[in-house]
Amino acid sequence: MSNNVKPKPRVLVVDDERVIADTLAIILNQHGFEASAVYTGTGAVERAKTIRPDLIISDVIMPDMNGIEAAIHIRGFLPGCKILLFSGQAATADLLESARAQGHEFEILAKPVHPQDLLAKLRE
Repeated sequence: MSNNVKPKPRVLVVDDERVIADTLAIILNQHGFEASAVYTGTGAVERAKTIRPDLIISDVIMPDMNGIEAAIHIRGFLPGCKILLFSGQAATADLLESARAQGHEFEILAKPVHPQDLLAKLRE
């Protein structure tokens, strides 16, 4: 007897604002994802090594390691992982430009991101 239940996509939500990370993880869990939250770029890299997510949704500007640096590290050992960045700060443009110059391309959403907009983006 085969079980045709598709595994839920694993999502790692990264934001140093805990309420944002936790809220997004809850919303994603309610909409068919297996989501968990971490609050630092370093934490994201470590957690990604253990849970091997299908998708990472990360803030860019964080105190220890920014989201772009974390994404580049994670892509090094999970090249197929989809990464979606979000930010509400102007400094992000410079960081993204620097990453692009090194050959890294990331999709970015403006913060605050409405949950319905995020869910629509994830279903593309």
